[in-house]
Amino acid sequence: MPLLNLTPDELLSTTRAVRKRLDFSRPVEPELIRECLELAVQAPTGSNSQNWHFVVVTDAAKKRAIADFYSRSFASYRQATEAGYHAPGARPVDASIMMRVRDSSQYLADHMHGAPVLLIPCIRGRLEGQPTMNQAATWGSILPAVWSFMLAARARGLGTAWTTLHLAFEQEVAAVLGIPYDKVTQAALTPVAYTIGTDFKPAPRVDLDTIVHWDQW
Repeated sequence: MPLLNLTPDELLSTTRAVRKRLDFSRPVEPELIRECLELAVQAPTGSNSQNWHFVVVTDAAKKRAIADFYSRSFASYRQATEAGYHAPGARPVDASIMMRVRDSSQYLADHMHGAPVLLIPCIRGRLEGQPTMNQAATWGSILPAVWSFMLAARARGLGTAWTTLHLAFEQEVAAVLGIPYDKVTQAALTPVAYTIGTDFKPAPRVDLDTIVHWDQW
């Protein structure tokens, strides 16, 4: 497939978390996933360890099982947020924006099983009890690769969404996929599908001057 005609700045500013505009009816060619993963593993990784693994799920029964765990976790998350829960230190979010996010997130939870591909990036080792420095190094060795995958997917007309709610059932999902839970940590779950249209725009963001600190807080 030819790449979209995007400048680097356009690619970076229009790679969105795609939910309602995922085309669940159109198969995604395995070679496109492989192309995106080839670019993903060019990302930096701590000490050049390359301890990453990527589980590509296309089997319908396994996708359904993973989606069921995701949906259960999303139901708990939605109940908590509707009750007014916010993560410690979280920035207050406009109610209308939150409603739109919840609506699109609910849509994804309801349709996750229909995504042509589910990608679960993993990293070797477990983080329980690790000091912050070690945890930062571990996450820093997988997150850039996943973001590179998402950028590569966007350039090819594919949509993705970074999700982590299935991790409430990480061990159960590991059992579904044969991931050695005691040795490998799952980092995320992203559906992958062609997008309905490719005309994504930059998202509204907070004023940069409110979050950038020069020389001191």
